Amino acid sequence: MNLRQYEYALAVAEEGSMTAAAERLRVTQPSLSQQIGTLEKHLGVRLFTRTPSGVTVTIAGRAFLAEAEIATTASRRAFAAARAADGELAGELIIAVHMGLGARQLPQALGQLRHRHPKLQVTLHEEPDPADMERLARQGVLDMVLVHRVPDGCSFDIRVLGEEAYVAVLPEGHPLLEDGAPLRLEDLASEGWVRFRRASLLDEYLARKLADADLSPRTVARASQISTAVRLAAQGLGVTVAPASALPEGFEKLARPLLPALAEPVIAGVRRHPSPAETAVLDHLNQQNWCGIGLLAPPACA
Repeated sequence: MNLRQYEYALAVAEEGSMTAAAERLRVTQPSLSQQIGTLEKHLGVRLFTRTPSGVTVTIAGRAFLAEAEIATTASRRAFAAARAADGELAGELIIAVHMGLGARQLPQALGQLRHRHPKLQVTLHEEPDPADMERLARQGVLDMVLVHRVPDGCSFDIRVLGEEAYVAVLPEGHPLLEDGAPLRLEDLASEGWVRFRRASLLDEYLARKLADADLSPRTVARASQISTAVRLAAQGLGVTVAPASALPEGFEKLARPLLPALAEPVIAGVRRHPSPAETAVLDHLNQQNWCGIGLLAPPACA
């Protein structure tokens, strides 16, 4: 057995198809099938069940692939560590990010890093389900997390980068936009709300704040992306509340700060013995502005 076979098996599981996995890996389908067959023979179990529409992972396959993912990640890290010792950052950096968090700051930090180290690759897990986040953390797959709250099973060292403010976004021409004053959640209680997908951490946070204020506004739409929710609000479907830094450019004029201010800590989690790549990303993130956008910053940032 070898790591290449592990990577083949992981690709087949992700694609659900030998044909699609072969295209992604740039190998022929017969060659891929032969490698999977050889791996299954060595293991003495079937990893996949072949079906007319593709393949499904067996129970034994799920157990194997969970460990195979850890092994391939460790291999990439070993390669990256060796190259970094020679002053060059290479390999893959895997980061999990809560929805909307660092929507402006993280791309800036990664862009600066990529400019200096063009061989470094980055994989982002954006808003994984809490169970997936916990699984990734426990399995040691992640190099870094950027979160509001530390996930269960995460043994990373924690660095607080600042606070991220939340703002209300209203339709263009809405009367509450006229004087530019901060708004209270009570001011929005009679409006229809554009909310986020159920069970997302962002929607859970907003639901908690509404419950604390004893408010139950009407939900008129749900979106899985902050940019979509903002655009729906701008077109008149309702109002929404979102992190200030996640507003798409050009929509700042439709946003108003909230009073009392809503803000959550921005937390970066890194390994206790981080590689030079994680250290470099953290340095770049520390240089970013986490206090909102102009007048949308919470009082704590003033």
